[in-house]
Amino acid sequence: MDLDALRYGNFHQLGEAITDWRNMAKKFKALAEDADEHLKGRAHKADWAGVNATVTREFIDKTAGEYSDAHTQADTVANILSDTRDELIGYRTQIQTAIERGANQHHLTVADTGDGTFVVTQNTRPDWASDPSGKTSAADQQAVNDLRDEIQRILNKATESDSTAAKALRLTVDQAKYGFSDVSYENRDSAAKAIADADRLAKILAKNPHDVTNTELASLNSTLARYKNDPLFAEEFAEQVGPKKVLTFYAGIADPYQGGYDPERGKQAKQLQKNLGIVIGRATLSDSDRMQSWERQMFRLGPDQLGIDDAYNPTGYAVMSNLMRFGDYDDQFLDDYGDKLLAYDKKVNGEGISLWVNNANQGDLNFWGYKNDRGRDPVTGFLEALGHNPDASAQFFAQPDGAGDTVNKASEVNDHLTYLTKDRVWASDVTLEGKHGYVAGRDSLGHALEAATTGYAYDVSADAVKAGGDHRTGATAAVMEQMAYLYGSEDGPKMLHDQPELADSLGKMAGAYIDDIDYELSGIGDHGKDASDFPARYAGRAQFGNQGAIDFLSVLGQNEDSHRTVTAAQHLYTLSMLDAHPPTSDANMNHARDIMAVGAEARGILDNSRVQQAETTYGANSEEANKALGRSADWKKLVAGAVIAGGVAAIPVPGSTAAALVIAPLAADTLTNAANTLVGHEIDKATDAAESDPVGQAQMTSRQFYGKGVDDLGSTYAAYVEDHSQAKKTADDQQWIEETKSSYLGTGSHENDYRGRPPYKD
Repeated sequence: MDLDALRYGNFHQLGEAITDWRNMAKKFKALAEDADEHLKGRAHKADWAGVNATVTREFIDKTAGEYSDAHTQADTVANILSDTRDELIGYRTQIQTAIERGANQHHLTVADTGDGTFVVTQNTRPDWASDPSGKTSAADQQAVNDLRDEIQRILNKATESDSTAAKALRLTVDQAKYGFSDVSYENRDSAAKAIADADRLAKILAKNPHDVTNTELASLNSTLARYKNDPLFAEEFAEQVGPKKVLTFYAGIADPYQGGYDPERGKQAKQLQKNLGIVIGRATLSDSDRMQSWERQMFRLGPDQLGIDDAYNPTGYAVMSNLMRFGDYDDQFLDDYGDKLLAYDKKVNGEGISLWVNNANQGDLNFWGYKNDRGRDPVTGFLEALGHNPDASAQFFAQPDGAGDTVNKASEVNDHLTYLTKDRVWASDVTLEGKHGYVAGRDSLGHALEAATTGYAYDVSADAVKAGGDHRTGATAAVMEQMAYLYGSEDGPKMLHDQPELADSLGKMAGAYIDDIDYELSGIGDHGKDASDFPARYAGRAQFGNQGAIDFLSVLGQNEDSHRTVTAAQHLYTLSMLDAHPPTSDANMNHARDIMAVGAEARGILDNSRVQQAETTYGANSEEANKALGRSADWKKLVAGAVIAGGVAAIPVPGSTAAALVIAPLAADTLTNAANTLVGHEIDKATDAAESDPVGQAQMTSRQFYGKGVDDLGSTYAAYVEDHSQAKKTADDQQWIEETKSSYLGTGSHENDYRGRPPYKD
């Protein structure tokens, strides 16, 4: 910065600009609040169908979000400008004070010489020659040097303030190529510090990873964790390090053979995988030109080995896929990465040998769940990334263009989904201490599909679901339709049997769409379905067809894990629907009768399928079959931990290695006082039962299993008509009991098309 630019600087215009930005931020705030309350709020309340229900509503949501981002960005720009102006005015005062002091005390003059330079000179005096002291100048050289150094320090600080503000503003604006970004800073100092810390950490990654100490690693981890949500830090860090160095550095740190099996090194490497992955993910959210270039470079690095001695010289895919297990990544980046990864995988991953999982490749790059997932298969890590990025996952598995309302042929299934569920050769990547034969990649596929169908990350917390409610959309439903088609098909029983790692995820997916499944069951074939009994809870509801719903449920009932999760979801959904239609009117009673019948039918399909599979696998009435049925009858323990809010039930699934929830829909606006509802009472009963009988019934014959199913339905019926004598009379007159029993006992997975798919046979 030139001396005179600061010394005589007039910051009046900058002050006016700040005022304009402040006013603009206030206007955007008002617009954002109005858009959220009126534009978005009214769109979600509107009873729209067709394109309006999907495309228009989504566009309105994004538009409302842009107003909010515009307010945030305007406020950030104003904050940085205001803080910078105050600092520069302070430095101008310091410069002026220093120059005046030099002139008054030492007769020094300071002159700007251009291009950021200046000179300090001594004033001349006419009486120098007659001065008795013998002085030949007005000041000694030390005073000149001191003033020069003081002014230079002030100029350096002013230059830093000005340049870092400019860089922060450019980074802020470049975050979004179109529209606005959500970058938020209270002042220039915080933005500048984030950028400076990113540059400092980039220097650590520039080193040979073998030369980086554990202390440096700990500092690296703590700083990355502190800035995990900071967009400017993330972009500056990623750009300064570069894509290849990100990969080679992590591979060098992660390689256990380089660390000499140092426990502290392993601990820091594990945290680095997570922290580095999160920060890189945040960086990909920027639309700046330099991040777009960074991403293209990363894609090019994917199929090639990195040319290093660490981790058996892995490919770019092998390293990056392990980093992206954590973090929020840009949807388009993930989808483009996945397209390229699977295209390459199809070329190299075949029968008999896998490029990724083989004895020649011992490059373990995953520290999380390591015993069962060494991280050698990059498809696994990529699918874990999709599991944490629901929008990207729904897009990656989107239905092909031209698919009908109901998926009923292979051409209507996404190519990625077909490849991963039917064609890909999966290999177990466990250690000697891991679960023999377990395929982590298929479990990760389940995680990705949970995210794609529910709209939540697969390991979302119950509190987040409680606050967020139902996240399903037409896009998530389109993925669900494909899953029901694939696993409800003739090949479904074998697919489920051969892919046991997917069973729990399939159960959660079906549980999330139990309202749409019930709607399909409510008609006679595909006719007479009553949306007034089972109303759509979101735009573009899933359509499976009547037979498709039966087939899908009959396959899921075969597996112990999927049976229990879908049964728990069905039970709570039925109760919530009865809560929404109390026996206080004929209209409500008519709805409740249909609800009871359809719930009993769904339960009958699941239970009959479970009995058929247990008897087929172990032999009818065998001890093992009875044990299997005893475990399956214990599904109510899932209900005990359910959290109710926002029209959904978050049902925890115990025994999982990660947080696992069934996010089941409930009747809307019926649980304002959950303790006094059928759902609330059922949760309390399930909790008491679990505490009094933590083990559950060890064995159960098929006769007892069905008897318990009938008793559950009877208990629900009794609770509904309790204290309503007229309702009980109406139910008796309409033969509810006989109809409910018939719906439950007369529907199952017997070997004919109407009843569903037959059990799997070896």
